[in-house]
Amino acid sequence: MQISIIGTGYVGLVTGACFAEFGLNVICMDTDAKRIGKLEKGDVPFYEPGLTELVNKGIRENRLTFTTDIAKAVDKALAIFIAVGTPSRPDGSADLSYVEDVGRGIAKHMTGYKVIATKSTVPVGTGEKIREVIRAHQPAPCRFDIVSNPEFLREGSAIEDFLRPNRVVIGADSAEAIAVMKDLYRPLYLIETPFVVTDIASAEMIKYASNAFLATKISFINEIANLCEKVGADVQVVSKAMGLDHRIGAKFLHAGPGFGGSCFPKDLAALIQIGERAGLDMQIAAAAARVNERQRQQMVGKIRDAMDGLKGKTIGLLGLSFKPNTNDLRESPALAIAEQLLAEGCAVRVYDPEAMEEGSALLPKMTPCADAYDAVRGADGLVLLTEWNQFRNLDFERVKKALRRPLFIDLRNVYEPDRMAALGFHYVSVGRPTRNPNTGA
Repeated sequence: MQISIIGTGYVGLVTGACFAEFGLNVICMDTDAKRIGKLEKGDVPFYEPGLTELVNKGIRENRLTFTTDIAKAVDKALAIFIAVGTPSRPDGSADLSYVEDVGRGIAKHMTGYKVIATKSTVPVGTGEKIREVIRAHQPAPCRFDIVSNPEFLREGSAIEDFLRPNRVVIGADSAEAIAVMKDLYRPLYLIETPFVVTDIASAEMIKYASNAFLATKISFINEIANLCEKVGADVQVVSKAMGLDHRIGAKFLHAGPGFGGSCFPKDLAALIQIGERAGLDMQIAAAAARVNERQRQQMVGKIRDAMDGLKGKTIGLLGLSFKPNTNDLRESPALAIAEQLLAEGCAVRVYDPEAMEEGSALLPKMTPCADAYDAVRGADGLVLLTEWNQFRNLDFERVKKALRRPLFIDLRNVYEPDRMAALGFHYVSVGRPTRNPNTGA
């Protein structure tokens, strides 16, 4: 079967490469000719573990091709996936202009039945809007079906998430479209992946509800962490005990500087706007967003207090990306904290395994460093902001020698406080008591 993916950003490219791995013939289309030229050579424009290898495999085996010609993408495909951006407008609502542009482009080149599926995260009602756009721009009436097939890809583990998903959601109002979609995902039946087949509106809502709930868990545990610091409790023990309750679950209960990335902040804002347009005040979603924004300021305050002020000080930062195994800096708490430190007159030396080029372009006043040890050289303190694996086993004697004073501010709770105190560090973390190197308490 031939399918097309419109949009070669993060979602589109992962989707195309993984469907090619399923044995389908895939055309990935984008209007960015420079990007398409690079992709034709197997050059992936962002970091995602395993994706470059998968793209090159698809190209080698002639199952994955790239084009800037939407007519070609539409003509060849039975199923067309829309995977373009839906950025936030100033009021927080999703900007659907790219999605609608794609709808118009598809309509102009249709000559036979198509299944048109949205992979992009879109507000409830978008499927019907796309249907209207296509009908209005077809040169001649041509049969098609609309499907909502939201993605649930975590940056850093997207390929695994696509090839072995928790579930596949298919929202459609046509038995024929459902049959086509199930056929595309046929390899997942072998591993007994649950399929949720529903109406379009419910499928669109599932994505927003899922992301809002996960974001709320993060904001909740961060509030608990801040309270733990006030009352002398340990948030890691608290969250572990909470997670052992199967009704709650252990995932997304890790205290830190808050969530970022391309999904949670944007989707929370969009869900709030969807509620407003429906006449509902989405109070929990709004609170999760406020707590997340406040958490970044809490972390700056934590650093400021530990450093006895920021002006004229030098800090070594480990990590810029919003999470490990990606170079994505969108809404990154690490980047926002670095920006605030610079604004308060602090010199910032920084190292991230994959996001140095992007980070240096956004914050040119930072000093980019060759590795973690270069970042802490001559610094008044070390701040761990993104929990890359290579930061989980640092040579602490080397770190201590490089620092002006043995101050370690661990905003991801990677290390054990007692161990750090025994190693001679003044150790500050999130939701746990600070440890002093002299007393170990």
